Amino acid sequence: MAARETVTLERCPWFGIRDPLYARYHDEEWGVPHADERRLFEKLVLEGFQAGLSWLTILRKRDGFRRAFHDFDPARIVRYSSRDVARLMADEGIVRNRLKIEATIDNAKAYLKLRETQTLASFLWQHAGGGRAANAYAAFGEVPAETDASRQLSKALKKAGFRFVGPTTVYAFMQATGMVNDHLVGCPRHRVCAKLQSEFKLPAF
Repeated sequence: MAARETVTLERCPWFGIRDPLYARYHDEEWGVPHADERRLFEKLVLEGFQAGLSWLTILRKRDGFRRAFHDFDPARIVRYSSRDVARLMADEGIVRNRLKIEATIDNAKAYLKLRETQTLASFLWQHAGGGRAANAYAAFGEVPAETDASRQLSKALKKAGFRFVGPTTVYAFMQATGMVNDHLVGCPRHRVCAKLQSEFKLPAF
């Protein structure tokens, strides 16, 4: 019997540290389009917390964030008081940055205000240019830090009252949530995510 061939995935180079948690995130989450309101809100907040840090730092603390912020329930977060801010500042399971914690409370307020007229999912996908951009980058250096679409979405989010949503942060959010497919063409996930994009039903605008 011939020996079974071992296939090694050639993941995107940002995965370079080879952390198993990062591997699962790359292979199962990054670039997968969805319209889950709670997870979109969570991801938007966490991308804001990531500013100035590595995503792996946030990923390792994600369960801690979910616990500390009541699974990112905006209706709970919007009622946070100064006592809650102090609780969060003392929580070693999250990134303890007062400005970002207070911004999360403001983002919950913005979310609930937005929900009076539109879902977060429809707002995000609409202002991201309709999403589903399947790029074809061959090298990591070709991938931009921001785009016209991320600048447009950043501007719309800020106008709606969201904080820590600059165009670079927003582009990282768009990449993660499948609004663009920035897996390199040599990465096995590029084809998978392109197929998921083509099958994804955009939320009603």
